[in-house]
Amino acid sequence: MCGNDSNCIGDVLKVICILQRNADCDEACLDTCDRGFLGCSVTNLNCNTRPISLYLCGSDNTPLAMPISKSPTETETSIVFRVEKCDDGCATFRVLTPNTDPETSATIPFLSTQSFFTVNLSCVCVLRCFNDTFVDNI
Repeated sequence: MCGNDSNCIGDVLKVICILQRNADCDEACLDTCDRGFLGCSVTNLNCNTRPISLYLCGSDNTPLAMPISKSPTETETSIVFRVEKCDDGCATFRVLTPNTDPETSATIPFLSTQSFFTVNLSCVCVLRCFNDTFVDNI
């Protein structure tokens, strides 16, 4: 339900944010957004990001898309983000862009950008997680 006082999305984002800062957690659980470690196993320390997409209330199952740069004329967007900060019902995200280099895209599927945005979490109704990965320049 959108606009209510539920903190489930915020709680999951806080977990992801903490994991991205400190990847040496020894907790094992299901392959979910709030899995207690980054990577394929608790011993995998090569991952620093759990990429996500957000779906806002009333978006007709369309993920939120944001510009990949700060330029006001930017038309290229991405639907994949990295949570950078989460508190008080809001979260700040970094826009990630797909890596199109065929030589590195298999191991580094996303590239960081300097494009950031903040969302009121009461507007978010769905959070989709992608495979944990390493993102350079974070």
